Amino acid sequence: MTASPTAPNSPPLPSDKGVAATRWLATGSVLALIVLCLAWELVLAPMRPGGSWLALKALPLCIPLAGLLKNRMYTYRWVSLVIWLYFTEGVVRGWSDKPPSQWLAWVEVALCLVLFVACTLHVRLRQRNAKAAQATAATR
Repeated sequence: MTASPTAPNSPPLPSDKGVAATRWLATGSVLALIVLCLAWELVLAPMRPGGSWLALKALPLCIPLAGLLKNRMYTYRWVSLVIWLYFTEGVVRGWSDKPPSQWLAWVEVALCLVLFVACTLHVRLRQRNAKAAQATAATR
């Protein structure tokens, strides 16, 4: 006999609120990174007056934004890997640039970490919910 998801010894199931919260946290982090990249390179600390071509680094972030808004599990998985490129850029520029660019780099690092954690938790919660749904369907 298998234990039901509501058995007293089983861990509590993650709620849909947790899944929704991580979804919006991930989406918000990507949006914040896009805004940060554009503002950083065009307005706040451009390498050249009038802006920099480095602002184009915001374009690849628009690709996962669509998948996150459509709540596609695959997007959460691959964006949690791709975000490390932005994290690396932030760390390098955080150590090598001068303020205010240095401060913006550390904000980028923080947003990357928030995005990674949100994506990781989102995937885990959705997988846990799917397993729980299968278990309840199997016991019926």
